[in-house]
Amino acid sequence: MLAAMNSLDDDAGLMLRYRHGDAVAFATLYARYKGPLYRYLLRQVRNAAAAADLFQEVWSHLVAARARYEPRAKFATFLFSIAHNCAMDFFRRDAKSRHAIQGVDAEPQREAEVPEHERPDRVAEFGEQQSALLAAIASLPQEQREVFLLREETGLSVEEIARITDVPLETAKSRLRYAIRKLKKSLSAAQDIQALPLRTYA
Repeated sequence: MLAAMNSLDDDAGLMLRYRHGDAVAFATLYARYKGPLYRYLLRQVRNAAAAADLFQEVWSHLVAARARYEPRAKFATFLFSIAHNCAMDFFRRDAKSRHAIQGVDAEPQREAEVPEHERPDRVAEFGEQQSALLAAIASLPQEQREVFLLREETGLSVEEIARITDVPLETAKSRLRYAIRKLKKSLSAAQDIQALPLRTYA
């Protein structure tokens, strides 16, 4: 726990150094968070090209905001708040463009738009259980999926996730509980739920 807190303090310190012009500090933060950030975005929008665009957008927003940065919360909370806002903007733009083109609500079609090479069962580096987990995550409602991914990818507390997603604490807890319940139900046929990194939340 102490090591984790030191790392979090280091992240904020690195961002403060970057605020004052230290490019090496930014490079360190980028290397530390690029994996969790990209996975969060990819599993949110389920489109590699869109995730890559959003990934760049998040870092661009961070760069633009560096002069105003103050360590009022964990650096991860700051970074993933930007990511959340970028993802929400993407969903709003996506919905508008679909309405303009098709004149119908596009949400029911979202699953069908995942490119074949991105389908969990087509991703070679994942085994059967990991593929089942990805598919189960993709099937969650967007609000539940986001809370689950923020928890699993970043290790942020439910309080911090509530702050990022701008919902009451009890709402965040409820979404996480429902997500866990649905994932366990979806994966019950896999026979080895022990492989799933799910926690129990009160």
